[in-house]
Amino acid sequence: MAKKELLDKAFELGKRYEKENTGCAQTVIAAIFETLGMWNEDVFKAASGLADGLGLTGNGACGALVGASMVISWLYPREKKDFKDPFKPMKAYALVKKLHDQFVEKFGACRCYDIQKRLMGRTYNLWDQKELNEAFSSGMLDHCSTVVGNAARLAVQIILEEKEKQ
Repeated sequence: MAKKELLDKAFELGKRYEKENTGCAQTVIAAIFETLGMWNEDVFKAASGLADGLGLTGNGACGALVGASMVISWLYPREKKDFKDPFKPMKAYALVKKLHDQFVEKFGACRCYDIQKRLMGRTYNLWDQKELNEAFSSGMLDHCSTVVGNAARLAVQIILEEKEKQ
């Protein structure tokens, strides 16, 4: 599959998975893994509580950004045997920074509440049933699915570019 097709696939899968399943960290991981033809259940499971800025709080980094960072970190890890080497994770740091910078350039922030405010004009407490209903009525799923799709595309692009260098 051509690079453009892979990037488009990552975007479409991310968008679809977020709309169908929610949980931005897991949906972006699923989109990236499926696009690249790989899977790791432990990485996927580890993202279970990371939606909506950590535990549906809005007060943390966007789950799509965190999930995409998890995949990059899994592909370019510091393993237990290298735990004492402070320079071993530099590749992951550099690639995640690149993802972060591109994500912030596109969305103006990396914090979930800030992205909500920018895209929807306000933030939502998803633990409050009334606000949850308002969030869904306001088109939150459309906005968040686009964020997830873009995060998946950015991550796949970074991963493919890094593989081209090797």
